[in-house]
Amino acid sequence: MLDIEKIRKDFPILKRKVNSKPLIYFDNAATSQKPQIVIDSIVDYYSNYNANIHRGVHTLSQEATNAYEEARIKIQNHFNAEKSHEIILTSGTTHSINLVATGFTSFIQKGDEIIVSALEHHSNIVPWQMLCERTEAVLKVIPISLKGELIMEEFDKLLSKNTKLVFVNHVSNALGTINPIKEIIDKAHSFGAAVLIDGAQATPHIKIDVQELDCDFYVCSAHKLCGPTGIGMLYGKEEWLNKLPPYQGGGEMIATVNFEKTTYADLPYKFEAGTPNISGGIAFGVALDYMNGIGFENIATYEKELLDLATKKLLEIEGIKIYGPLENKASVISFNIEGIHPFDIGTIIDKLGIAVRTGHHCTQPIMDFYKIPGTIRASFSFYNTKEEIDIFIEAVKRARNMLL
Repeated sequence: MLDIEKIRKDFPILKRKVNSKPLIYFDNAATSQKPQIVIDSIVDYYSNYNANIHRGVHTLSQEATNAYEEARIKIQNHFNAEKSHEIILTSGTTHSINLVATGFTSFIQKGDEIIVSALEHHSNIVPWQMLCERTEAVLKVIPISLKGELIMEEFDKLLSKNTKLVFVNHVSNALGTINPIKEIIDKAHSFGAAVLIDGAQATPHIKIDVQELDCDFYVCSAHKLCGPTGIGMLYGKEEWLNKLPPYQGGGEMIATVNFEKTTYADLPYKFEAGTPNISGGIAFGVALDYMNGIGFENIATYEKELLDLATKKLLEIEGIKIYGPLENKASVISFNIEGIHPFDIGTIIDKLGIAVRTGHHCTQPIMDFYKIPGTIRASFSFYNTKEEIDIFIEAVKRARNMLL
């Protein structure tokens, strides 16, 4: 059992008020809040050993390098990557996906097929569209059911000898749907296709084992794992990372440079051009330590309780429609109230100190599928409380009564 009140004391922002009301933060799918220990690690870096990494023999540089590379090891261990150099530190999920999409330009030819799902965030759609424009490959889409789940029979029909790449998210940021990624990976591999999994929404709720999944690439952002913004991870199997060309050129990613020929550094530095987000990388490792200290099984159990409670109480409100599955989902609820624009609900409950997300959540194809302008999305984390759920429900009721 989690001591929620003790956990909440770790997060300084939860003490503040919004519009003279105690903050209730239900926008965790957009970004998580940060515990003091993560904040302190950033301050500690800039206060005590701020220096560039990998390039200096002086003490501060060595201390910074050690801390940064220790964070890489923590990330490797957390995701159970076989080798530390299979962990590429990026600015986030979007950067990671673009790195892979750009690299595959060298391997994709006219007529090759790329499969994505209808549940994807724009960042796992647009880079592949751009790849298809560069190469004249064909983009195919796994459709979804009205319940907001992938239609796996249709995925089976899309797979062929021309399938080169499959890209799906582990968890839908808009609906909370948990996709059957192990099944998807195994089926794609049977046709010789490589698979990238967008784990941005899964990693705050699920402990990921990339070797067990056997995915070729797995990507995520630290800021949804209680870490800072501007830092993320690309896991790639060593064989694929060695095949892909560098994404950016500059310092750090080279072995030798002259005006006739440049040779590139070994993994992981081949993909890490320029001065990185050093404090962010260190804080990413601290955030993983913090969440592992709480325990992902404990987190999943408690967040399921919050999700079930909120779902039950929302469905008691007249005119509520929830989009996405009621079961087999992460702690995200996307809903609307009949006859009311989602923006209006979000605006009113913000006045009551409650932060939710409204709009299309960077998933316009999903909203087009349901023929709606967007949804109200409430997303819960382990530092939220059941009392906050009750206040949220009353706020939604109040907003509904005001607008109808």
